[in-house]
Amino acid sequence: MFRHLVLGLAALSLVSCAGSSQVGGAPNLQVVEGNALPSPGRFDLTKASRPYLVGPFDKLTIDVFGIPEMQQRDIAVDAGGRISFPLAGNLDVAGKTPDEVATLLRDRLKERFVRDPQVTVNLKEAVSQVVTVDGEVRKPGQYPVIGRMTLLRAIAISEGTSEFSNLDHVVVFRQVEGRDLAALYSLRMIRQGAYADPEIFGNDVVVVGDSRARRIFKDFLGIVPLLTTPLIVALQ
Repeated sequence: MFRHLVLGLAALSLVSCAGSSQVGGAPNLQVVEGNALPSPGRFDLTKASRPYLVGPFDKLTIDVFGIPEMQQRDIAVDAGGRISFPLAGNLDVAGKTPDEVATLLRDRLKERFVRDPQVTVNLKEAVSQVVTVDGEVRKPGQYPVIGRMTLLRAIAISEGTSEFSNLDHVVVFRQVEGRDLAALYSLRMIRQGAYADPEIFGNDVVVVGDSRARRIFKDFLGIVPLLTTPLIVALQ
């Protein structure tokens, strides 16, 4: 099955490479003169944010104003997505934003005779919402998804592509409602504005393909640094 997936993605890559790479090809992309690019407004700078959803093994800092025993407490979410807090007991926080966790804590503390509790919850360490970037990038690894993440940003936080990267063969693996999905993208086309930079979500896996031909030529060039005739190598 995996072999069929790879063959299908390879076929898609041929189609994508055959398409137009004209700047401004994306439906909502407007090309303007370089000196006419307007400054973003306040709404533009904040609308791209995405609320973080708390998950297993995340670490939260919880503060209840006016109660010393409940100030600046670092709480870890357990594997089941729950936390334990004094007077509040066990709380299921998985899938909630930090603000929603604060509201949940506030309501629970009210039930336990804490008068008008003022609760703040901040994310200290993100563990559950991460993107895995692998393949031909300079620093493969797992990176937290806080706010809005796109494919180009995911590549950037992994310190960019390597010299052997195949920019036209970048695969994003994602699980949606129990289905394993994969999509093929071309970084070259995205950078040229041929289509929009796709959004990346927590638990996505991004794999940048390898340019096998370039790697082979690199090996040959290391042996023969000065070429006086064209170098032809059989790849199969």
